[in-house]
Amino acid sequence: MYRQVKVLIVDDHALVREGLKTILGSQSGIQVVGMAGDGEEAVRLFKRLEPDVVLMDLSMPVKDGVQAMRELLSSDKPARVLALTAHVDQDHIFSALDAGASGYLLKNSTRDELVMAIQTVMEGKVYLAPGISGEVAKGFLKVARDTTGGKLSNLTGREKEIFRLVAEGYKNREIAEFLVISVKTVEKHRSNLMKKLELNSASELKKLWAEMHDNPPSA
Repeated sequence: MYRQVKVLIVDDHALVREGLKTILGSQSGIQVVGMAGDGEEAVRLFKRLEPDVVLMDLSMPVKDGVQAMRELLSSDKPARVLALTAHVDQDHIFSALDAGASGYLLKNSTRDELVMAIQTVMEGKVYLAPGISGEVAKGFLKVARDTTGGKLSNLTGREKEIFRLVAEGYKNREIAEFLVISVKTVEKHRSNLMKKLELNSASELKKLWAEMHDNPPSA
């Protein structure tokens, strides 16, 4: 880091605040400019101290970390917020990222990981603690499934049958023979379901089917 990075520490436990201050105070290029014990105090100090990075606990009294994050990130003063928490569940991770956090760091992280996280967000990148990226991926897949589920509810019974058969690699003529309908009817149903699912090709359809069932798409 080429200049002093001003850091504001926000946590409702005094020992945690003091510990972080000691760790960061020993690092060249980092200056702890303030500490807050709750989200409301954090917003006040943020406006006055204008830190570069805010280390933000999520579970705090008066105003929690996510609420404080939304408030301070809506201001005109640029800042990067690192969520610093013991929570590893998807709800907390996505709440923080949705509020605008530039990173998600766990309280069992090492000193080097803490410094790396600050450096990473200062470069304009997102930092996710080791192990968190997997939870994020699972969460995105769940969102995709939920969204897809809504679209699938718009398909007719016949369209769902054809969706499955196309995904399993059957050709239009084979589907027509299996369902005892004309190839033209298969093509019509296939066109309709592609539009409803907002897909452009058979490969996209197979990929979607595979994601819904946690299987790799067939060739």
